[in-house]
Amino acid sequence: MIRLLLFFIFFFFISLNLNSKEIKLEKIIDDLNKPWSLSFIDQESILITEKPGKLYKLNLKDKKITEVNHNLSVLDHGQGGLLDVLYKNEQVYISYSEDRGNGTSSTSVAKGKFSPNNIKSKNIFRAEPPIHSGYHFGSRLVIKDKYIFITAGERNEGMIAQDATKHPGSIIRLNLDGSIPKDNPKFKDKKDWLPEIYQIGVRNPQGMALSPFDNKIYLSNHGARGGDWFGTANYGGNYGWKILGWGGTNYSGSKIGPKWKEGFTKAIKYWVPSIAVSAIAIYKGEEFKKWNGDALITSLKDQSLRKIKFKDNQFINEEIIFKGNIGRIRDIKVHKETGEVYLLSDNGSLWRMFR
Repeated sequence: MIRLLLFFIFFFFISLNLNSKEIKLEKIIDDLNKPWSLSFIDQESILITEKPGKLYKLNLKDKKITEVNHNLSVLDHGQGGLLDVLYKNEQVYISYSEDRGNGTSSTSVAKGKFSPNNIKSKNIFRAEPPIHSGYHFGSRLVIKDKYIFITAGERNEGMIAQDATKHPGSIIRLNLDGSIPKDNPKFKDKKDWLPEIYQIGVRNPQGMALSPFDNKIYLSNHGARGGDWFGTANYGGNYGWKILGWGGTNYSGSKIGPKWKEGFTKAIKYWVPSIAVSAIAIYKGEEFKKWNGDALITSLKDQSLRKIKFKDNQFINEEIIFKGNIGRIRDIKVHKETGEVYLLSDNGSLWRMFR
C-alpha cells in the first residue's frame, strides 16, 4: 500500500474537474530555484532559467538535468535576474538584468552558440539608461522571420514609457545579430525615437508570443492595481502608459488616467482587478485541437491558466482552464510535435498538461 502511494506521489498526476475531465497535469521536476523561462531545444530537451542566475538543460524523458555554464553578469535583485531564454537554430538568446555597476541594471539580451556545457554569449541589446530599480524588466523574447523582438519594462519609472529617447517601457525590434533594421519606426515617421524601438507605452510586459496562424506578435502586460492586458505588438504604436491606466489605479489608490482613448493602441482584453498576467502562448497542436488559434494566458497572483478566444483583434470569450493547482505560473510553452503544454511554476516545478 505504501509502495503504491509513493508511486502515485512520484508521478504526481492530477486530474482537473474544473472545465474538462480530460485535462491532466504531471509534475516533471520540482526542485528548481525560482524558475523563470523554458525553451525547447528539440522534442526531448529544454533549457530552463532560474532567476538567481543558473541555466539548465533538462531531458524530458529521463528527467536528467545538467547545469549549463554561462558568462553573463546577472544582477539578481527584486524582479531582476536571469530571465527569458530562447533557442533557435543552435543559437541561444537570453534576457537578463545586467549588472551595470553602483546598484544599477538594465534589461539586456545576449546571444551565444548552444553548447550543453558552456555558452559564451555576447550582448546584442542593452536598455539605456541603466536604472537603480529592481522592478519591471519585462524581458520576453520572440523571433519572427529575421527579427528578434524584446520587451523592455519601464522599471517603475512611469512616464519614461512615453520617452522614446530611452528604451525602458518599449518593445524592441532588432536583426538577429543585434543590428538595427533599416525599416524600424525611427527611419519612417518617428524621427525622435531611438532606432531600436518598435512600440512604446508599455509597463511590464512579461508575456510575448508569435502566432503560427496570423504571424502576429501578441503581448501580455502588467498593469498597476488593475489594468493588466492582452494585445498585439504594433509598428510605431503606443499603449499609453502612464497617460492611460487601462482601468487600474496606483497602489496608493489614486487615479492614473482613462482606460483607453483615441490615438493609443487598444488591447484585446483588460483585467480589473489585476490577475498579475505573466506568460502567453498561441496554441497550435493536436492534444487540445479545439483550442487552435486561442491564447493561453498564465498568471501569478491569480495562479490560473486562462484561454482567450479572439478574432481580428476582437475579444470573444475567456475560460479558466484551472486555478490554484500549481501555484504562481511563470512561463508556458507548447510542444510543437505533441501539442502538450509545459508550464513553469514559481514554486520550483515544471509541469506537463495533456489529455
